[in-house]
Amino acid sequence: MTNPLAPRSGPLLGPSAGLAIDTRSLAALKSQSASDPKAAAREAAKQFESLFMNELMKSMRASTLPSGLLDGPTSQVGTEMLDTQFAGQMSGRPGGLSEAILKQLERQMGLAPGPIPATGSANNTPAPLAVQPQTTRVPQTGAAGFVQQHSSAARAAEGATGIPATFMVAQAAHETGWGRKEIRHADGSPSYNLFGIKAGSHWKGPVAEVTTTEYINGRAQKVVAKFRAYGSYAESFADYARLMKDSPRYQAVVKGVSGESPTAPTSVAGKAAVFAQGLQRAGYATDPAYADKLTRVINTTLRLQRSLA
Repeated sequence: MTNPLAPRSGPLLGPSAGLAIDTRSLAALKSQSASDPKAAAREAAKQFESLFMNELMKSMRASTLPSGLLDGPTSQVGTEMLDTQFAGQMSGRPGGLSEAILKQLERQMGLAPGPIPATGSANNTPAPLAVQPQTTRVPQTGAAGFVQQHSSAARAAEGATGIPATFMVAQAAHETGWGRKEIRHADGSPSYNLFGIKAGSHWKGPVAEVTTTEYINGRAQKVVAKFRAYGSYAESFADYARLMKDSPRYQAVVKGVSGESPTAPTSVAGKAAVFAQGLQRAGYATDPAYADKLTRVINTTLRLQRSLA
């Protein structure tokens, strides 16, 4: 399906085809798409259904009604106006064609990432880490709850680092599969490690030892590794913030998104790409596709936050 907000080319569908000939309506719809894309998509879907119904009625008249002496330009205009009125009245009804068009438009415009509920809690069902890293998928339930659950701790970490809270929530979602693959202790209790931070020689706190996947010489292999364990998710965000802020390894990442660098992008999309690519260059993960995967999860998280607003 083509973009309904783009200028039309070729013959019009009819002399009374509303959006197709009314430049003011088209301009208003374009303006609305910038401030309220969901409402603009809904109106465009209704316009499409109206145009379709208008053409359907025109075809039905042409195939069922014979020509007569009363046929002429005046009667034709009257018939077309009547058809347009009927088409408008039949469009936009629940369960109609416009609903199917709207769903397709929202997917194409990035307004509907999937069957995401508006409420709920993160899915903390114990599950082993994936044997083979895959693109993080939005779960049928729990994604919105995951964002809500960790937004407060992420905002505190944003205050300490300058990294947008949304980016950190998205990275936590990517690392844990939206909470479905959290790192757990041998007894199944949570480690509260949302960012996959390993327990190096300098770590003196508790650890969780699990089997994970690492890329060694470009090949995915299962290894047993020790990860840091915390007392809460807030501690996980705080420790991540310290790592980003204090480690020279990630200084460029922080500057690239916090506004400290004069060359930092101003758009959210630009910052998201810089953040994800910077983490990969700094060696945060061994997955060669880490930046691309994380960027997609950031975009999904941004859409989720807009739906919760």
